[in-house]
Amino acid sequence: MRTTRTLTVSLPPAMVEKLEQVREAESRTRSELVREALLNYFATRYPSDRPTQAEMAAIQRGRAAFKRGDSLSLDQLLNGMERRSHRPSRKKPAKTTGKRSSAH
Repeated sequence: MRTTRTLTVSLPPAMVEKLEQVREAESRTRSELVREALLNYFATRYPSDRPTQAEMAAIQRGRAAFKRGDSLSLDQLLNGMERRSHRPSRKKPAKTTGKRSSAH
C-alpha cells in the first residue's frame, strides 16, 4: 500500500516560475515545497492547539496595545535589555533571624 497519493494542481505561470526558482535554489522537489506550504497553511489557519481564555485575553490586550502604538521595535527591546543587564547589582544584607544562641 502506498504511503502517499498523487494530486494534480493547476497554478498560474508566475507561480510555477517562482516554484521552480525556489526548488532549484534549495535543491528540493516540487512535492517537498508543496507539502511544506500546505503544512504551514494548516498550522496557521487550523492550529491543533487552541489558546486558553487567559491566553486569548492576553493576545487581545497585546493587539489593542499595538493598535494604540504601545509597542517597541526589536532593536528598542534588545537595547533596553542590554542596558539593564549591564547594571551591577547591589548585594543585599544577609537576613538575620533575631534569635541568639542560648549556649554561652
